[in-house]
Amino acid sequence: MINVIYYNNVNLDICNRYKGANMESKKCYHCGNEVTSFNRIQFDNKQFCCNGCKTVYEIFSENDLISYYDFETAPGATPNPVTRKYDFLEKEEIVDKLLDFKESEIAIATLYIPHIHCSSCIWILENLNKLSLGVYRSLVNFPEKKVSITFNPSQVNLKQLVELLDSIGYAPYISLKNYEEKPKNIDRSLIYKIGVAFFSFGNVMMLSFPEYFNIEDLWIIEYRDFFRWLILLMSLPVFFYSASPYHIAAWNGLKTGNYTIDIPMSLGIIVMFIRSVYDIVFSHGQGFFDSMCMLVFFMLLGKLFQQRTYNFLSFERDYKSYFPIAVTRIEADGGEKPVQVYDVVKGDRLLIRNEELIPVDSILISAKAFVDYSFVTGEAVPVEKKSGDKLFAGGKQVGEVIEIETVKTVSQSYLTQLWSNDVFQKKVDFKYKTITDSISHYFTPVLLIISVLALVYWMFIDYAVAFNVFTAILIVACPCALALSAPFTMGNVIRIMGRKKFYVKNTIVVEQMAKVDTLVFDKTGTITSSAAAGIYYEGADLNIEEKNAIKNIVRGSNHPLSRRLYEFLPVSKVEKPTLFEEIKGSGVTGIVNNQKYNLGSSQFLNVVNVNLVNETAVYVGIGDVLKGKFVFSNNYRNNLSKIFRNLDELGYGLIVLSGDNDGEEAVLRELLPESTTLVFNQKPDEKLRYIEKLQQQGKNVMMIGDGLNDAGALAQSNVGVSVSENINVFTPASDAILDAKKFSKIPAFLKYSKSAIGIIKRSYIMALTYNVVGISFAISNHLSPLVAAILMPISTVTIISFVTIMSNYYGRKNL
Repeated sequence: MINVIYYNNVNLDICNRYKGANMESKKCYHCGNEVTSFNRIQFDNKQFCCNGCKTVYEIFSENDLISYYDFETAPGATPNPVTRKYDFLEKEEIVDKLLDFKESEIAIATLYIPHIHCSSCIWILENLNKLSLGVYRSLVNFPEKKVSITFNPSQVNLKQLVELLDSIGYAPYISLKNYEEKPKNIDRSLIYKIGVAFFSFGNVMMLSFPEYFNIEDLWIIEYRDFFRWLILLMSLPVFFYSASPYHIAAWNGLKTGNYTIDIPMSLGIIVMFIRSVYDIVFSHGQGFFDSMCMLVFFMLLGKLFQQRTYNFLSFERDYKSYFPIAVTRIEADGGEKPVQVYDVVKGDRLLIRNEELIPVDSILISAKAFVDYSFVTGEAVPVEKKSGDKLFAGGKQVGEVIEIETVKTVSQSYLTQLWSNDVFQKKVDFKYKTITDSISHYFTPVLLIISVLALVYWMFIDYAVAFNVFTAILIVACPCALALSAPFTMGNVIRIMGRKKFYVKNTIVVEQMAKVDTLVFDKTGTITSSAAAGIYYEGADLNIEEKNAIKNIVRGSNHPLSRRLYEFLPVSKVEKPTLFEEIKGSGVTGIVNNQKYNLGSSQFLNVVNVNLVNETAVYVGIGDVLKGKFVFSNNYRNNLSKIFRNLDELGYGLIVLSGDNDGEEAVLRELLPESTTLVFNQKPDEKLRYIEKLQQQGKNVMMIGDGLNDAGALAQSNVGVSVSENINVFTPASDAILDAKKFSKIPAFLKYSKSAIGIIKRSYIMALTYNVVGISFAISNHLSPLVAAILMPISTVTIISFVTIMSNYYGRKNL
């Protein structure tokens, strides 16, 4: 496959030198640059401006990627000639800093590509596997202009990948500094454009004062034409530079048939500019350059406000969404202490149990480990590691307990990225997003029709007024507030929920929560707490060696009962089992000192004549002999009855779906409302099918579980919530993670989600009302373009302020 393409430097130079030649010209089929009779390259009945563009077209053609040109006309960029500028990527120590993940057969790199700008870019970059056999998959993050590439380092290295991207016109920007610290998300070009607009509009306004006050001083009259031409000259940078984002976006929207709000904005600016030039050239007046400069200034100011607010919400989302997961740190005295994941520092020794997440890059201390990197790579086959090997954050330990030593601090933004991996996203109803997009899509054509009709009407009445009305309508009827109300509301809501220790994966989850009508709860570890009290043993006596063996076996399990049993058993020396196996929803098997132990449910140990009265138990089998059982008195969470009563009063269907036996049914009947459905003896796959059956009945289901045996049910439900309590279990199938301490707030979070939808609907009404009133005043010539330019960002600020204030208000009220 093609990895590196060499170009004719001379042709590229000629292409650049003669782009502006005064000859018969057309557009390059690939990049859209000018093609003249001098630099024209004909191939496949198409014209190209240089060999570089022609070669890229050949690559796409040979690899069946010609659909690239169907999304947009001339979407590509003129490729650069390949030089030795990427030779630094041959150094392994540099490559290691750039890679997110690396194993013998798989590696992941995330690259920033400034040229990403349209759907064609996304399409070609997500089809890199057709251009290089070593690429498994690639995923584009369009807002951040990044592409994450998963590839086989034994077939293609990072340097070859970067050269391939460069050769097709998508050169990545690589700066090692960006990998040492998070780059600041500041668009300096926007600030420069605002500065130019502010300078021009201030000076244009000052030079226009004599015109405003109609001063007839002879000196003023003598130099009036000079000042008018000076105003025109000072306005040119505003029109061609400061307003360029609107012109470019409008042109791209027209080419692709996507009628965005930038079209009327750009048209309004162009109309004011042409009208003003006409007035000055033919001495009809000073024109509207002052209004145009102020218009552009206020529109850019509104854009900056939106960008800063959005960046603030994104910052809080990335850096304050601390998962309430805990890891077990091995202290200097050999003791084990659970600590919050963000308290882990470089050099700490951590204990990682079966199914636990490796939260940070580390070195394996134990003899060997089997690590499942499916959260990172999508590949579910565990990778065997040996002592001294590097373990990457995001892997999940499978099997026996291991010890690791951290080499980095925990990256919470990386955990958020893993959790939000597209592999684990559900197919959901994007109802509110669709409403916003539909309104924005149809708003522009309707607005243009109204403005043209008003222009034609006023042309028969007053020629000068017609242009003012036309421009005012285009400016005042900005649906920015309409389009921004939903994302700003939801962004603020998930930020507030995160502060209250309810961590939501994305904004769609909040919308789904508002539709939920049925709540399904797991029992053990969900409506019960993991406190170690209330355990006693029944059966044949266990000697010290047997208790020690049992403690060392359950040490590797993350099940709530295993954790409680581990805390309950007396302190003993750490002894690694020669065999450890955990069967989800059933129990664990281990071999210590050549003796086999089975710990788990009565079904797992084939126990008959089981006493089911008010009992949750872990049975113990040594060899082929049933020794006895550890009986657990269930410690239900505080105010459980009140929580379920509140949910019942709110109209939710309530179900407890448990893998335990029905020994606790009588107790639960007393604690919970009569309408609560109790279902016991459910294996993990049976829980999933139960929820699927509810959904087939038209129910919108929220599943609340501990994330261990409930992963399938959490994934199947409309909203899956994993309750976390001092366990390092990472459940990407869940849509939200709830700190166990906030379990009593479940009714409040559900009410808050419904309040969020109400806020969005009210903001829609406000935005539409503003547009109707503004257009009415503009059509009747009671609104000047200048006032419209001031009102437009004010309306956006008003809507954003409204949704922010209201979401904060309901957050305080409900949470």
